[in-house]
Formats: sequence, structure tokens, C-alpha cells
Amino acid sequence: MKLNHINLTVTDVEAAARFLETYMGMRYQGGNRGMGFLYDDDDLVLTLMKGRAAEVKYPPNFHIGFILATEAEVDEVNRRLKQDGYEVAPPEHLHGYTFYVDAPGGFMVEVQC
Repeated sequence: MKLNHINLTVTDVEAAARFLETYMGMRYQGGNRGMGFLYDDDDLVLTLMKGRAAEVKYPPNFHIGFILATEAEVDEVNRRLKQDGYEVAPPEHLHGYTFYVDAPGGFMVEVQC
């Protein structure tokens, strides 16, 4: 059995989709202000749905994760995020070479190798 899709409730579908396209390499396949569909290289569908409340509340450690092949790639994503004004700590060697960033829309993203 293969995981087909994941649905995230977000405060801003368009901003979250742009973030995931720009920094995480996902492909936006359409939608509107209320719902958007993104795909990864393995055709997993990440559905973004606009929440009814002004704020989305996930548990404190909830996040989605993206894995890259090398530390240099992780460093590059971290650098681009910082350059574009995101508050992000440098990657650390924890359970991999990793860092976390708060994404537009109200969820956290982990990038690691």
C-alpha cells in the first residue's frame, strides 16, 4: 500500500503553496483560495485546505519533512530562506543534518539529509 495524499489545514492556501513550490520543490497543480494541490517527485499529493478560523493550531511538534541528498543542499535551502527573510536557525546534526522553519499558512517544515 502506498500513501496517496496528506491534507493540511492552512490559513493562506496561496502563500503556503508558493512557499512549498519555491523552497521544497513541490509542483502546484491548481486550486483556489480555499484549496490547492501540490505534488512531489513520487506523486504524493499534498492538499492544502483553508481553515475556517483565522489561526491554524497544530500540536507543538507537528511538522512535515523534506529530505535532501546532501548537507550542501540543506545548507542552500537554509541560505535561501534566510535571504528571503525567514527566521531560521542554521542546520544542526541531530537525527540527521536538519533545521526547521515556520511556513506561511501556520505549519512547520523540517528540511534534512
